[in-house]
Amino acid sequence: MDNRVLVVDDEKLIVKGLKFSLEQEGWTVDCAYDGEEAVQKALSEEYSIILLDIMLPKLTGLEVCQQIRETSNVPIIMLTAKGDDLDKIMGLEYGADDYITKPFNVLEVKARMKAIMRRVRSTGEKHESRDVIASGDLRLDVEGKRLYVADKEINVTGKEFDVLELLVSNPNKVYGRDDLLNAVWGKDYPGDVRTVDVHIRRLREKMEPNPSEPIYVRTKWGVGYYYKG
Repeated sequence: MDNRVLVVDDEKLIVKGLKFSLEQEGWTVDCAYDGEEAVQKALSEEYSIILLDIMLPKLTGLEVCQQIRETSNVPIIMLTAKGDDLDKIMGLEYGADDYITKPFNVLEVKARMKAIMRRVRSTGEKHESRDVIASGDLRLDVEGKRLYVADKEINVTGKEFDVLELLVSNPNKVYGRDDLLNAVWGKDYPGDVRTVDVHIRRLREKMEPNPSEPIYVRTKWGVGYYYKG
């Protein structure tokens, strides 16, 4: 799986350019040109990262992202020709890790990919000595990035898991949105603090008995978020 990327875009010139450039960097590149082909490849092969266009035939990039996220936490970078915030937030809602707006410079794409891979590897190194975190009826399988609440598995994305792991590992410590953004996405992440709000909301929808009155991931109004230990 090392350095294997899936590039998904219906514009064949874009795919050809990315494939050529990434192969020069030592990546093994698979290509898909519509949403159905992308899902099929993403679920049958193992990739280090996926570059996924939003506007695709058959299934949209958002639908592809959602289907992949049902079974996999592979990092996903969305490619969008639209520059408005809605597309970016929607991509993050569906479980994307990052986004790049077209037209883009291939050097920027490679830089974003390297940044995500660095975070993935450093997270893996930090987790080597701590495989499971247990707190109350929560159990976090760090290596597998799997969450259990009262022994029931809750399907979360990699970034949702990372946010929760940080909070649970530091109970009652309040993290500002900027602090969470820097700790989980890194200082070079181009998004803003709304990314944090999206992931917190999705976490609550998945794991809280009543998301409007959370008992695990709580809000300190005007300050940030914390896990009630």
